[in-house]
Amino acid sequence: MLFYWFLKYVAIGPVAKLVFRPRAEGREHVPAGGAAILASNHLAASDWIFMPMCLRRRVTFLAKAEYFTGRGLKGRLRRAFFAGAGQVPIDRSSATAAEGAIRTGIQMLEQGRLLGIYPEGTRSPDGRLYRGKTGVARMALETGAPVIPLAVCYTPRRMPFGSKLVKVRVRFGEPLDFSRYEGLAGDRFVERSITDEIMYEIMTLSGQEYVDVYGATVKTAMTSTGAAAADVVSGLQPPIDEAGDRAPDTLAG
Repeated sequence: MLFYWFLKYVAIGPVAKLVFRPRAEGREHVPAGGAAILASNHLAASDWIFMPMCLRRRVTFLAKAEYFTGRGLKGRLRRAFFAGAGQVPIDRSSATAAEGAIRTGIQMLEQGRLLGIYPEGTRSPDGRLYRGKTGVARMALETGAPVIPLAVCYTPRRMPFGSKLVKVRVRFGEPLDFSRYEGLAGDRFVERSITDEIMYEIMTLSGQEYVDVYGATVKTAMTSTGAAAADVVSGLQPPIDEAGDRAPDTLAG
């Protein structure tokens, strides 16, 4: 717990603020206490640094278990860093991993935590906003926690002598209340509708182009074929008149 605040206010926070000048909008939408879900776009590995920096509350993230299983001094240091930074390990290697991640998230929310998640499930391969997985909807339905959509935006800015940095803006949207769907957790059509509503709000906040394909699917195809993201997407995306009829294969998206 203390290490989290050390990173935020001593080790990382002051330097990041000085160099990147992050600016926050809509912080009043984040509740001062109680469970809530922060649903963000995911453009860079540094997203998890800038978003918590803008809030007084501690933010808990779900992170892949590999960050916590390293051996030796390096492994211990990495484990201490991610645990201290508010990350909770989840196993993504098994067929039931998605369900396990959802249950872990629900447990965190039942403890009244502020849970930060990336509905896309992976970083964007090309800067666009990709289809959200429905785990965020399940967590919201089972806990009644509000969902605060947000967007981390990066704008290039020129520095003296031709060097370049980015200016960071974190935009928090108004809380989304899905109590009208109470008792419908597990209904894949309801969960898809909720997830799409969340992704629409993130798209509005970020200004990103939306792609109705999972980012992980695009990355896998890029690795196997060597094609660019745009070429992969053009082959994967369904016709416009069919996109609205698709349903997820699992409750995790």
